Order: sequence, then C-alpha cells, then structure tokens
Amino acid sequence: MSYLLYTIVFLLLLVIVGLFLFTLFISKRVELGMPPEGRFLQVQGTRVHYLEQGSGPSIVMIHGLSGVAQNFGYQVLGELARDHRVIAIDRPGSGYSVRHPHSSAALHVQADVVAGVIDALKLERPLIVGHSLGGAVALATALRHPGKVSGLALIAPLTHMPSETSKAFAALDIPYLWLRKLVGWTLAIPLSIRNREKVLDIVFGPESAPKDFPLRGGGYLGMRPSQFIAASSDMHALPEVLPAMQQRYVSLTLPVSVLYGRQDRILDPQEQGQALVDALPGTQLELIDGGHMLPITQPAITSEFIRRVLARVASTRA
Repeated sequence: MSYLLYTIVFLLLLVIVGLFLFTLFISKRVELGMPPEGRFLQVQGTRVHYLEQGSGPSIVMIHGLSGVAQNFGYQVLGELARDHRVIAIDRPGSGYSVRHPHSSAALHVQADVVAGVIDALKLERPLIVGHSLGGAVALATALRHPGKVSGLALIAPLTHMPSETSKAFAALDIPYLWLRKLVGWTLAIPLSIRNREKVLDIVFGPESAPKDFPLRGGGYLGMRPSQFIAASSDMHALPEVLPAMQQRYVSLTLPVSVLYGRQDRILDPQEQGQALVDALPGTQLELIDGGHMLPITQPAITSEFIRRVLARVASTRA
C-alpha cells in the first residue's frame, strides 16, 4: 500500500514538474517573441510599462481584465495620436507592468498608480479612457484624484458588481494567492491553449477576434503565469472597493460618457452602462451593435466616441 502511495505521489510530482516546465517554456517564448514595445516608470513600487504616441492634450488609456496596452493598438491609439499625446498603460501585473509583491490589486491602489503616472509624465488633466475593468479603474481615479482628470470615456466599462461572472473568466475564480500561483504555473497555460477559441468567442462575440490579435493586440502576452495571477487577483479584489465606489458616483462633476455594445457577452449594458447613468445623472450612454472588445473590433467607432468626449470636455472648459 505504501509503495502504491509513493508511486502516486511520484507521478503527481512528475506531472506538476512537467506542467511547470511547459509553462516556463511557453512564457519565455512569448517574451522573446514579443519584447516590451514601450517605456517604463517606477510608481509606488510598481514598474509600469506604457506606450506613448503623439503630442498635444493628453489621453490616458487603461485596458481591461487579462488585457494589455496593445488592446488599443487597432487604430485607436494611432488615430488619436495625430493631435494628442496618448499614453496606454499596462495595468499593475498586466503586460510588462510588474506589481509590487506586497501591493494590493484593489481598485483604489490601481487608481493611485494611474495618478502617479499622470504626475510622473507631467500630464495636465488628461482624459482617461477605460475599457472593461479599466473603466472601473478610471472611475476610481476620478473619485480619488478629481483634480488630475478632465473627463472619462468609458468603453464597455465595469461600473457595478456584476450579478454573475462570465464563463470566460471562470478559471480566474481562485480566492487564495498561493493557489493562484500554483494554478498559474501548472494548469492555467495548457488550459488556456486548449480553450482559446471558446474563450475568444465569448470575449469577442458576436464579433470575431482578428486573426492577428495574438501579436498585434497582445493576445500572446496573456499566455504567461504572471498575467493569470494578476487577473485572478484583480477579479477577487473588486468587492473590496467597487460596492463603496458605486455609492460615490453622484459626487463626480466631470464629463462622463459610456460606449457599450448591445450584444456584449461579458458585461450587461443595462447592469453596467445604464446603471451608471442612473447613479450619475448627466452621464451620456451610447449603445451600438457589437460585443465587448470594441477598441479592437470597432476601432473607428471607438475613436469617434473618444473624440466626442474630448469635445465635450473642451466645451466645459470654455
């Protein structure tokens, strides 16, 4: 009996080591094939990677859960950079940004990092563009640092605690950090490869993910344990701050506009978009036909939306 037990333990350890080595191999291949494209800042112990283009009035872009700064690379960043200084950041722990090992993933902490980037780059009250979870970070930044922000352009934003978690992110539902690290370094990447098409169908649907998304959109950067661990931490930190934020939206006095796809499969436009309008009168909500990944699937419409918000901000300054 003891021999059988030892054999099972040995085989289990062999499987774990094999999964670890496979994950390490994939992670290194991704990083060699997709080195950092931008620059780095040190903000509150977090090494922040960011992309920057253009000159003029500033715009800061914040991606969503499991995303990276390159999510804005489908025309949006480049088009707006024709007459604006545009900074797209990798949120703490995402892309090539390294979260301090003792730092929280809570929204208010991420908001303080965004404010630190604004200060470090000497941006004068930028418009903040937030997609998905990045919308919640944008809202947290405006609530905590109102003097640093001129307006919010929110694309398919998370604004309220969702009634249910999308199946696309079910694997992230791990409450303990040690278990996130174990899964991240063993099962997460092989399962991501296996379920890639199914997950992309939910995240992008009813639209299709571009064939070049893994490279151009930064999709391959998600095939690393650090990205999985950070995303799981982001998701489990939401209840710490988001419910309290919901009660404070009415205190916002800056222009806020929201763009949502009616067929969004990740977040409910009514539960998130209309709910923000109800909580913060004056918020402008635009609904279009489309899914969740509008900066990638509908970059022209997204860019036009952001420009309308810029014009709205300018009119309030006049």
